[in-house]
Amino acid sequence: MTSYDTIVIGLGGIGSATCAALAERGLRVLGIDRFTPPHDRGSSHGATRIIRRAYFEHPDYVPLVERAYARWQKLEESSGQSLLTQCGLLQIGPPDGAVLPGVLESVRRHGLDAECWNAAETRRQFPQFAVPDAWSAVWEPGAGFLAVEKCVAASLDEARRHGAELQFGTIVSRIESHATGVTVETAKGKRFAADQVVVAPGPWGPELLSDTGLSLTVLKKHLHWFQAPQSFQLDSGFPTFLVETPEGIFYGFPAIDERGLKVAEHSGGEPVSDPLVADRSVDPRDQERVKRFLETSMPSCSTSATGHAVCFYTMTPDEHFVVDRHPRWERVWIAAGFSGHGFKFAPAIAEALADYVMRGVTELPVGFLRMERRGEG
Repeated sequence: MTSYDTIVIGLGGIGSATCAALAERGLRVLGIDRFTPPHDRGSSHGATRIIRRAYFEHPDYVPLVERAYARWQKLEESSGQSLLTQCGLLQIGPPDGAVLPGVLESVRRHGLDAECWNAAETRRQFPQFAVPDAWSAVWEPGAGFLAVEKCVAASLDEARRHGAELQFGTIVSRIESHATGVTVETAKGKRFAADQVVVAPGPWGPELLSDTGLSLTVLKKHLHWFQAPQSFQLDSGFPTFLVETPEGIFYGFPAIDERGLKVAEHSGGEPVSDPLVADRSVDPRDQERVKRFLETSMPSCSTSATGHAVCFYTMTPDEHFVVDRHPRWERVWIAAGFSGHGFKFAPAIAEALADYVMRGVTELPVGFLRMERRGEG
């Protein structure tokens, strides 16, 4: 039975970054994934993910995303690739809604670079948006998007460069912790030993973490692409965006390739029990909701569809992540519930997990993400 310092189970956004962080610190690392990342079977795919500092979900995330920016930039330097595009983020909605008050609280508490605009100013700055007079917007110029598959591939390359071993097409069937280490068994009966294990399972969290008492719900989410005029292109200055409407919260990205504008609904989602067998075809009802959003909020954009993909949100009940020690196994660490808004944090969470593995503590502010919440949100 081959032994390692640490085994990382799941090599999506969080797991790939964690493999790299651990290997960079000189540990002997094995990374395992049931597919070959980057792949389109889980959560870390679909070309782009928004990165933003003015965090409406909770101000406590801001120091973590600041650290993530620095780590993404470091990965860009070491990989020689462009991974992060800072084209700005426009967040629009009613001033008393769920989004803008949280955005402004993060701006106020952390002194972030952002501007608050009324509807008329928003329409003047970005005439592509039809903004009701009673609404307002926050413009965050330093926000933008990450090239998600390129980020995962770059993290895995970084892990290999520092000596990590990666095994793809490998299904973990059992994790067993004991006094001197952890044993990981695969579906084919192969066994590996490690001093510690990090479980970053994405939408397979309900299966792999069923013994923790952690409640995880997997939601199927649809991503849509539409033909876009020149004014919606990245090279024309069009930004990433998030719009809170009475029908739901929608977000999207400037056109960066021939598929055009990418738009999806952040709210809602269809619960699935098994991501392996979930229907991945276009849901006409979901697509129609997104088209109605475009017709109402971005009327000069086409609703002619050019592409579609499915990804999964893995949600905790309070929609915050879990980064913590396994409740029964001292040598097993959990990183779960990230889907929905977690990818941007991957290298910062990876750094915290590497600290935990090596020292049992971290100076990074992840205490509010423990399984047993302290009431921060």
